[in-house]
Amino acid sequence: MMKLKGLLLTEGLHGMISQVEGLAKALDLEYFHEKIELNSFWNFIPPFLTPTSKFIFKNKINRDFDIIISCGRKSVIPSIYLKKNSKKKIINIHIQNPKVSLSRFDFIVAPDHDDLKGPNVYNSKGAIHYLTMDEINKSKNYLENKVQKDKDVVALILGGPTKYYDFNDEYMINIFSKINKNLIEKNLQLIVIPSNRTPKKTINFAKEYFTKNRIVIENIDKNAYLSSLALSKYIIVTCDSSSMISEAALTGKPIYVAMIPAMKSDKRFKKFRGLFENLNIIRELNDKLETWTYEKLDETNRIANEIKKKLNKCHF
Repeated sequence: MMKLKGLLLTEGLHGMISQVEGLAKALDLEYFHEKIELNSFWNFIPPFLTPTSKFIFKNKINRDFDIIISCGRKSVIPSIYLKKNSKKKIINIHIQNPKVSLSRFDFIVAPDHDDLKGPNVYNSKGAIHYLTMDEINKSKNYLENKVQKDKDVVALILGGPTKYYDFNDEYMINIFSKINKNLIEKNLQLIVIPSNRTPKKTINFAKEYFTKNRIVIENIDKNAYLSSLALSKYIIVTCDSSSMISEAALTGKPIYVAMIPAMKSDKRFKKFRGLFENLNIIRELNDKLETWTYEKLDETNRIANEIKKKLNKCHF
């Protein structure tokens, strides 16, 4: 039997790509990506006020597909339009709250902290993502020869500024000083991993601040990211990225969240962190690193298996 073909629609951000690609892989689809570009005026209009028309978006999609997996506000209307105007049966799945009638999608995957409920809604603990333990383990040796064999590794995974959190020097010094204290006291090796939102000045600051026992990855490098997860004894993630905290939870390793004061109400992030604290997955970064265990979180495959059961009843 030939694989079903998937069309993945996002705005091109790492967190979104990770979610749609992760679900596509878990559903065993043959897939391709399309970064949605809206015509200028419609970038500012919420989906529930946007007509379901082709003139909303610039993309010309000519390849064949059976399933649409979309994530992000800009992809909502294109997903609905492409399903509605296809000459064949199309299943559309949206990740996150689409902010339109839920009935316009066959399936919706939303994190628990979104409080979204419905007969076609599948709730995940945190964000679903594209990482697998097999990939992580296969990437272990990518950085292994750069790590000192007599030291335990702590991975610092950096997000970046958002409308909720600022990455100014004062906040970075607060985080770095806590990490440095542990590096010295526990004789640890640090691996710093940036994301596509991490400012260059933050990466340079990390290089200047940590002068010993550190590896600073300066560019986006998925293999380095995966290798750091495989090699680390402790994982530290900045509080702005629910997606990278969720990805790290696949490892079962202690995850510390490096807190940054919020510039505006971040109640969704607080709710997410509260859930992960109750699951014993995360703790707030302080002056002491400890180890603990929890059940590895693999929500992507759990939800994909539920969707597969429904897809098996569909006839393409």
